[in-house]
Amino acid sequence: MGIYEELVARGLIAQVTNEDEIRDMLNNGKATFYIGFDCTADSLTAGHFMALTLMKRLQMAGNKPIALIGGGTTMIGDPSGRTDMRKMLTIEDINHNAECFKRQMERFIDFGEGKAQMINNADWLLKLNYVELLREVGACFSVNNMLRARCYEQRMERGLSFLEFNYMIMQSYDFYYLFQHYGCNMQFGGDDQWSNMLGGTELIRKKLDKDAHAMTITLLTDSQGNKMGKTAGNAVWLDPNKTSPYEFYQYWRNVGDADVMKCIRMLTFLPLEEIDAMANWEGSQLNRAKEILAFELTKMVHGEEEAKKAETSAKALFAGGGSSEDMPTTELTEADLTDGAADVMTLLVKTGLCPSKSDARRNIQQGGVTANDEKLSDIGKVFTADELKAGVVLKRGKKNFNKVVLK
Repeated sequence: MGIYEELVARGLIAQVTNEDEIRDMLNNGKATFYIGFDCTADSLTAGHFMALTLMKRLQMAGNKPIALIGGGTTMIGDPSGRTDMRKMLTIEDINHNAECFKRQMERFIDFGEGKAQMINNADWLLKLNYVELLREVGACFSVNNMLRARCYEQRMERGLSFLEFNYMIMQSYDFYYLFQHYGCNMQFGGDDQWSNMLGGTELIRKKLDKDAHAMTITLLTDSQGNKMGKTAGNAVWLDPNKTSPYEFYQYWRNVGDADVMKCIRMLTFLPLEEIDAMANWEGSQLNRAKEILAFELTKMVHGEEEAKKAETSAKALFAGGGSSEDMPTTELTEADLTDGAADVMTLLVKTGLCPSKSDARRNIQQGGVTANDEKLSDIGKVFTADELKAGVVLKRGKKNFNKVVLK
């Protein structure tokens, strides 16, 4: 099985152009491809997993990845999947975020001479003259077609700024520039990026060679990757200072039954034969599949030692083994106490186990909260400073834990 067939078997392909050329180039290690990463935060998230593992798979098959850092496009903001405009970042913030991305990508991709490249589109986008850009590429884009693009349609009713409207042109220009200067002949992205990606392919064809489309191949990964890594409205970060290895493990351990095998197939490097043998697992076997998924992905991001620690801690907690040094911890100070104590509803909110005190009240009344393995029924329960110094392990439901400690 070639790498292209493996991508299909893993469910990673949504749409392609020039499938025969794509298959030949990928299977024979002839592709120089790029995936773009806009620097909207100082850490990659679990939602980037699909892109990172895809780059690793293709590099292992002999193809050359370009990790395109969006130092320029981040200054505009991609409207895809958005209901409002992104927060405008400063150049300093964007550059800082780009450096953070680089360090995290190196865990997945082998950079170096003749290997993968890391390039920042600020190197060319920030130097463009607006009028020259309009003259060079403006005639290649139909406003009518742009307005029909999926990346814009869901924003039209809420309002789409002219700034964001230019994002498609900037992304298309990236492929055009990379094709000319780096021999990049393929691009990958989520299926919500299809219109933007076709824009780059068409720009190359129109500006360089009417037959150039045979070498400007657009391959699209399922947008599932862009939907992963969100829980309770917060991102699941790859930075251990933002999401601990234990929290990261627990996120994947808690994926839904309907998603676990899909995640294993798309995101892990387990052999397809092994995954196929798990396809009909049910009941307790699905819990084992979740443990495999969580361990494999935590190992990939945080290393095998941290993955083993997270696995051991999770099993101890699920078995009622009490607290663990590796679980998520919330540290309190004396300033957080009232009359030398803290009530349980405040702690549930402070730890993030409940979004509000009303939600905390409801969970307690429904018997869904324990403290140090004892079920709570009193919404007015308070913990003294001495109890908090010893540590109180709060649990909401079956899978959500946090240890509260007074320092």
